[in-house]
Amino acid sequence: MANDTLDALPLAPPPQRSAPLGDERLRAAIDDTLTAFLRHECTTLESTDPALRPFAALARDSVLAGGKRLRPTFAHWGWRGVAGAGPADEPVLPAFAALELLHAFALIHDDVMDGSVTRRGRPTAHQVLAAQHTGAGRAGPADRFGTAGAVLVGDLCLVWADRLLARAEVPATALLAARHCYDQMRVEAIAGQYLDVLGDAEPDRWSVDRALRVARLKTASYTVTRPLLFGAALTGGGAAVAEAYQRYGDAVGEAFQLRDDLLGVFGDPAETGKPAGDDLRTGKPTVLLLLARRLATAAQAAELGRTGSPGEIDRIAEIVADTGAVAVVDAMIDNRVSAALAALDRAPIDGSTRAALSALAVAATQRRS
Repeated sequence: MANDTLDALPLAPPPQRSAPLGDERLRAAIDDTLTAFLRHECTTLESTDPALRPFAALARDSVLAGGKRLRPTFAHWGWRGVAGAGPADEPVLPAFAALELLHAFALIHDDVMDGSVTRRGRPTAHQVLAAQHTGAGRAGPADRFGTAGAVLVGDLCLVWADRLLARAEVPATALLAARHCYDQMRVEAIAGQYLDVLGDAEPDRWSVDRALRVARLKTASYTVTRPLLFGAALTGGGAAVAEAYQRYGDAVGEAFQLRDDLLGVFGDPAETGKPAGDDLRTGKPTVLLLLARRLATAAQAAELGRTGSPGEIDRIAEIVADTGAVAVVDAMIDNRVSAALAALDRAPIDGSTRAALSALAVAATQRRS
């Protein structure tokens, strides 16, 4: 997607806040599918050795405790847009739910890499395991045990995702096409995550364009675009649908990440489930921070140079706002939502899907958590 073209679009009026992400029936169906699957998998794992019970429980809770179910939701509408209103979705629910297990894998590993202490208002997996290690009086460093165990919990969720995907009741050709999309999504997410880690290691060499490239790989593709294409593949979607989904997904996914950048600095921890100012504390080269540095006066730039100092977080956040970077990012979000809605207008999909994806574009990019 040509970002310079997107950002040259006339500003759309600020979208109105919509209903919560997705519909409750779909979310309940996804959760029921996950709960039944995880109950069976955890029981099987625990039967191997009783010591695996807390390990299995942590993996289960990492999946079921909160979350927006965005990826299954986009996959559902990607499928429904091609399948139409007639077919029941029960045969394909395992495929949609598998994306939530993939997401759990990514979040657990991301928390380890970032050293995050909370996720969705709860201790992260490596923190839970470290506390269990200390409480049991085990030998060796608790943090090393926590890190090693969390990596394995994430790996387990990835294996479970493959296993659940295989349960989808669709023709073999459709499952093969969906599997190709699923594999590509995983490769892109891992590539984006590596670039994210690299950016933390060399922030002075990062640019806004590169930060947006990371957003496309790590967030846009993995959160919106590939789930939509994955859903369409499950029912044989054609090239015209794929092109529309690609344009819509890239735009909404980038806007989603830009909103995440804003929430990472100015979000309410009670709503985001994460400490405020985390990105400033670590000096992560987000689009927001890179724009702030570009727009800053000499005096502001000197203060922004203290990014990463825990005692300076509130002041640095104030400077970021004063540079005008927040307004620029808000405009970038609005432009991307406008581009996404324009792509939907031309998409050969049914009306209910167009309406649902329009609402999701607004809800996903105007959220507070």
